[in-house]
Amino acid sequence: MSSDGPPDDAHAPLAHRVPDLGALELLLAVARHGSLGRAAREVGITQPAASSRIRSMERQLGVALVDRSPRGSRLTDAGALVTDWARRIVEAAEAFDAGAQALRGRRDSRLRVAASMTIAEYLLPGWLIALRAERPDTAVSLHAGNSAAVAERLLADEADLGFVEGLAVPDGLEGAVVAHDRLVVVAAPSHRWARRRGPLTAAELSATPLILRERGSGTRQVLDAALAEQGGLAEPLLELASTTAVKAAAVSGAGPAVLSELAVTEELASRRLVEIPLDLTPLARALRAVWPTGHRPTGPARDLLSLTRG
Repeated sequence: MSSDGPPDDAHAPLAHRVPDLGALELLLAVARHGSLGRAAREVGITQPAASSRIRSMERQLGVALVDRSPRGSRLTDAGALVTDWARRIVEAAEAFDAGAQALRGRRDSRLRVAASMTIAEYLLPGWLIALRAERPDTAVSLHAGNSAAVAERLLADEADLGFVEGLAVPDGLEGAVVAHDRLVVVAAPSHRWARRRGPLTAAELSATPLILRERGSGTRQVLDAALAEQGGLAEPLLELASTTAVKAAAVSGAGPAVLSELAVTEELASRRLVEIPLDLTPLARALRAVWPTGHRPTGPARDLLSLTRG
């Protein structure tokens, strides 16, 4: 066989022995039009590029496919046979593409979000309204829980995208920071701390029973880490499962609480709660979007992630 023929190794990868779809579509266009120039225009390339692609395909297969003359381009006998095979390959590829589009449509028709309480209550509504404007046909379901529960749902494939508030990305997940937050100590105006002249020390905060979120929440993680040198937190005065419940208990005068600054903006402005100054490093934290390691968000989850950064 001449050096222009196909490789002798019949066991080479199929992709090295079979022309790509673009070349096969070009050959079908030549068969329809009887002209390399018109075929090139149909597939959106220049005539020299089309000629080069046909020659490359002929070298790959080891046979002449097209006879070129001033009157146009005509398939050789081998070219006509290859064209019949090419038609079946292209039809199969079209069926494959239609199936893939159907899968994408099914994926894009829903979005399952899991978010920790503060993000679910104070940030996600705005992001989801913006997503609705971009994807009106996507049905969104939201599960709100603590950061540990969010991680569990993602790892169990019960959510497509999660949002957490802890100090770090949970094991088995990767993520991106989408916002920052600060925890504040608050109390009702009637509480004795509201009349303090000096800031609250870490030792005082550590020794005082507080109204707190449950273990596993991002708020609790940050507070535990900040007071670790003081021996940790005292036994909670109340331990509640939602930011709203903690806030309501603090407003009622039950005791002081530690909450996201996002959650108490209105209460501080109306003086239903008072922020207690702290004599320790600010209780800052990053708010993150998270997803299972190696499975970066696609479709509506990717779009929602983009909106959080806007």
